Amino acid sequence: MTRIKRALLSVYDKTGIVPLARSLADMGVEILSTGGTAELLRKEGVPVKDVSSVTKFPEMLDGRVKTLHPYIHAGLLAVRDNEEHLAALADHNIKPIDFLAVNLYPFADALKAQGQERQIIEMIDIGGPAMLRSAAKNFKFVAAVSDPADYEPVLREMRDKGTLSEATRRALAAKVFRMSSEYDRLIQRYFEGKKEAGPGPFPAVLELCFEKKSDLRYGENPHQKGALYRDGGGTGLSAGQAGVVSARQLHGKELSFNNILDLDAALAMVEAFGDPACAIIKHTSPCGFATGRDAKAAFRSAYRCDSLSAFGSIVGFNTAVDAKTAEELLKSGFIECVIAEDFDAAALELLKKKKNLRLLAVKNGKRRSPDGGLDFKKVKGGLLVQERDTRTIVAGDLRCVTKAKPKKSALADLLFAFKVCRFVKSNAIVVAKNAKTVGLGMGQPSRVDSCRTALEKAGPRAGGAVLASDGFFPKPDSILLARKFGIGSIIQPGGSIQDGEVIKACDRAKISMVFTGVRHFKH
Repeated sequence: MTRIKRALLSVYDKTGIVPLARSLADMGVEILSTGGTAELLRKEGVPVKDVSSVTKFPEMLDGRVKTLHPYIHAGLLAVRDNEEHLAALADHNIKPIDFLAVNLYPFADALKAQGQERQIIEMIDIGGPAMLRSAAKNFKFVAAVSDPADYEPVLREMRDKGTLSEATRRALAAKVFRMSSEYDRLIQRYFEGKKEAGPGPFPAVLELCFEKKSDLRYGENPHQKGALYRDGGGTGLSAGQAGVVSARQLHGKELSFNNILDLDAALAMVEAFGDPACAIIKHTSPCGFATGRDAKAAFRSAYRCDSLSAFGSIVGFNTAVDAKTAEELLKSGFIECVIAEDFDAAALELLKKKKNLRLLAVKNGKRRSPDGGLDFKKVKGGLLVQERDTRTIVAGDLRCVTKAKPKKSALADLLFAFKVCRFVKSNAIVVAKNAKTVGLGMGQPSRVDSCRTALEKAGPRAGGAVLASDGFFPKPDSILLARKFGIGSIIQPGGSIQDGEVIKACDRAKISMVFTGVRHFKH
């Protein structure tokens, strides 16, 4: 590529634009600019020429039209080794533009501000993407710079080589088209999200965009390769929400594929509760969960649920971890990772003594958007998409179907246990008492087997506890088990053709039972 002689700079984000322009000018590059960018450069003493002096046409429509002109786009698109293109430029007295620095109106920020639609629409950039695409298409001859982070590397190469290599220009072009597609996708999702665009959250064509955050040592097993991607925005999956991907790792070795899955499960669970909560996760399923007056109390209760299974677990909190909680964590045996809203200095000092213990902080996790976005599950040849299960049952939703009524003291535990069911693999059975789990059963093809597992893990603690089931009981056999272990009250969706027999079994056992009318399957 020949020496860069002419540059057009037109940016919304002015970060680094003055040093870039000054360096280009020092290299003898003529600089064109628009509006506020030109005003800033002039103020800083950088020689600059207004685009309107080239197009011979003023900016109009409140700045909507200023660079949409053949004198600009012909200068960007002309192929320098095409004689006909060069002749056309000469005929119309158009000079080539060799370097373009443009960044776009911040449409995403406008969405977050939740202003009036007119304000949001004005943040849809037209001229910027048009120029960037023209320059990127002609990357063999034009450098298209869309990210302020690239200013210094580009200048460094220009100082060293007097120009930019084709490889650099190709990489810059790829970045332009990636950014442009993500920008357009965000706008598309905005319009599709409006009520007049049609019912439901699911577009006719679903386009996903994820950018690689890091390679992983391996996937679920050492013979599988793995990587972590961040939601690029507009997918409805997790955009704008705090999560494991955006958490700060404060200590410990790098996260594994399985760590990330377990951390995500822990975070989702604790964020659903307002009181201080702790989830202990193994293989994406809880082996203990509790709420308490503080993080320490919640952890102690969660850990006692199944201390054997908690070996090598992931621990999640929806609040900060202090020194007392840290001491309790260290006494409990081997833990892989801890994720919390934060760790105070004393807690960090204690926990960092464990060299390989991963510590992650994710701010304000429990106050993130309650709708949760969409849940995606990949199947061979396609994708299943659903709304996340965020339904919370309250006391007014319950229908008592037995002669015995649940005691007032049991109602809170019934609601707690049924909420925990949302995060337990089907067939999910939760045995709970005093806002803590004492037995969990899950993942069994037979519901009665899940019941048996949960009750046997609870043992004597099941006496007077409540039992929650994510789905209805197909037979009374689970009720017979619950009676054997002393369960006092049961919560379940109802809806089985055997509901009558199940209710009779509860009446005979003097167990109260309530129906929710809502199930919480988690496959």
